[in-house]
Amino acid sequence: MLNQNQFTTGEARLSYVHLSEPYSNNGGEAKYSTTVLVPKSDVQTKARIDAAIEYAKQKGVAEKWNGVLPPVVALPIYDGDGVRPNGEPFGAECKGHWVFTASNKNPVQMVDAGMNPIVQKGELYSGCYARVCVSVFAYNSNGKRGIGFGLEAVQKLHDGDPLGGGVSVADAFGGAPVAQQPAPAPVQIPQPAQFPQQPAQAPVQYQQPMQYPQQPAPAPYHPVGAVDPITGLPL
Repeated sequence: MLNQNQFTTGEARLSYVHLSEPYSNNGGEAKYSTTVLVPKSDVQTKARIDAAIEYAKQKGVAEKWNGVLPPVVALPIYDGDGVRPNGEPFGAECKGHWVFTASNKNPVQMVDAGMNPIVQKGELYSGCYARVCVSVFAYNSNGKRGIGFGLEAVQKLHDGDPLGGGVSVADAFGGAPVAQQPAPAPVQIPQPAQFPQQPAQAPVQYQQPMQYPQQPAPAPYHPVGAVDPITGLPL
């Protein structure tokens, strides 16, 4: 059961979600945080928020503000049809909503619609729809007196169009798992035909020329009646 300084919203839209890891805004202390967009049509949630703020103011008078209600108490909830504290208009997604930011130094509990813990990073993102539980407290810091919202827990209800140009998991993957397709069979590349190896041809044997027996040199020819000029004998 919640305390008087706590409330839980109805279905709201999340923006600037930093729930998986702490985030530092403008160099301040890093915290887990989210901005929450509550439809103005949800008058029950707005009534719970107002009641928790009034209770926190009473505790602030007694514990933070020296028994005096400040003439101006800074509140963390804004009209999305108006302007931001810096004078700039809110984004189009804030139109028709009450807008507030809640944060915590420590990790917050995150569950799905079936109350199962959310552990997957990115399951909660800017644009999804959820309920949030918030603690309301008074503060007095550096002369500024106001009301703050502490984030306690988040319950995701369903997906929505992402804010900031991303893609929701529902759009990316659909509602049913995709059957895994079997891997295609490897392509068989035909090998070139193998021809039987021909035996090496025997070297060509060339026939040697026929060898004839050497004939004796013919006897020198001497005409009949020839005489040796030295001996004077007939040749």
